[in-house]
Amino acid sequence: MRLRRSLAAGLAGVATLALGSTSLATASTSATTFQPPAHSLRALAAKSGLRIGVAINPGGLQNQDYRRIAANQFSTITPENEMKWETVEPTRGTFDWSGAERLVTFAQNHGQLVRGHTLMWHNQLPGWLTSGVQDGSIDNTQLQRILHRHITREVTHFKGRIWQWDVANEFFTDSNPSTINPNDFWVSHLGAGILDKAFRWAHRADPKALLFYNDYNIAGEDISNAKFQAVHDWVKGALERGVPIDGIGDQGHLDTQYPFPYGMTGDLRSYARLGLKTAITEADVRTFVNNAEEQQPTDNLGALAQPYEFSQMAKACLLVKACISFTVWGVSDANSWVPGVFAGEGYALLWDVNMQRKPAYDAIRQDLALAAGAPKRNGA
Repeated sequence: MRLRRSLAAGLAGVATLALGSTSLATASTSATTFQPPAHSLRALAAKSGLRIGVAINPGGLQNQDYRRIAANQFSTITPENEMKWETVEPTRGTFDWSGAERLVTFAQNHGQLVRGHTLMWHNQLPGWLTSGVQDGSIDNTQLQRILHRHITREVTHFKGRIWQWDVANEFFTDSNPSTINPNDFWVSHLGAGILDKAFRWAHRADPKALLFYNDYNIAGEDISNAKFQAVHDWVKGALERGVPIDGIGDQGHLDTQYPFPYGMTGDLRSYARLGLKTAITEADVRTFVNNAEEQQPTDNLGALAQPYEFSQMAKACLLVKACISFTVWGVSDANSWVPGVFAGEGYALLWDVNMQRKPAYDAIRQDLALAAGAPKRNGA
């Protein structure tokens, strides 16, 4: 995961929604009152037991088409930025859960589950925390205590309403061999053992939530498979130490200029053999485009590769029983993070900048339909 562009414009105009005490059972119960279209992604995915999700933000929900797509097509939602530390505690000791609560309420109203994202990451930290560490007013002992409090407070606040938590995010290097990054903000101050502690704290705060380690290029996307191996070996050791890790989330950010990671299915299975659940957590497939506004592919092969790679990624998940969810990182190209980070690239999602569905949508819908059961044939 990288820093995201957000549809924050007009956020202040979104009405605050009241939220009572609710459990995950609410999403299942409300599914009987909210019925998605029969041929939607979520309806087709449900036939094979897969949850298909999307990352959303409160500002986007003001758009009728955005809201309709998010509700009708997906059975899980991930708050894009609203559960990150800089958002929920912008001032030390002052908490703002309003954006996250709006999204949790949206999910409950539409029979959806929620992936909590993310509890411990080196990015999007509140300024009071990073400046305090930098100027020495927060020492390492205090830093660990503050992190413990943050994880406990956030998980407790949403206890019973979060299906999966991304507890730790992007801790491994892109090198070969890969390793836990010694320069990571948390590791450099608190040591690599802080990962074990974070999972234990989160589990203590909500024993029923599924706890995930989340990262990019950990299912063969780096081709060398070095990062997969490093994460696999670390999580195997963590499980042996009794760390309460339930799953591995592979972000699934692909680029058509690189080969498709055909080892993805095997890597997901390797995690599953450790007794873990897996998930594709932030799927998108970017390619070169004419500009950031229109996001039209500049190469016909790129336009063909984008739905192909989305389809192959979905199949990799569908082929592994332990892969329980597949989440797309954004509703449409208009709100994708890609053009703001990768110059000259875009066209990364299932709907275009005008909220029109793309060939990638039809490719995934076909995969889900086949996974639900191909039509039986009569012999000639």
